[in-house]
Amino acid sequence: MIRNTFVPSQAAGAYAASQRLQAPQLPAKTESFADLLGRAVGGIAESGQKAEALTRQVASGQKPEFTAVVTAVAESEAALETLVAVRDKVIQAYEEILRMPI
Repeated sequence: MIRNTFVPSQAAGAYAASQRLQAPQLPAKTESFADLLGRAVGGIAESGQKAEALTRQVASGQKPEFTAVVTAVAESEAALETLVAVRDKVIQAYEEILRMPI
């Protein structure tokens, strides 16, 4: 005959383990807005440098793949347009804050 014995500490441990499995995992460190913006601008600069390097190769007579050049230039252009749009929205929000009554 098997007897079930209730051990409160085991039950509590099992409950805590099940909660850890179900709880969403948060990142160890949250990124600040300045860090996020800096990383985005760095990515845009890198994209522009890649497009510029491929364009220089074409101008100097080297023959990189044409689609790679067009793709790099288009990515750089899209990244720059996105940066300008974000800048415009930040300026618009700042101006709206300035217009708020105190």
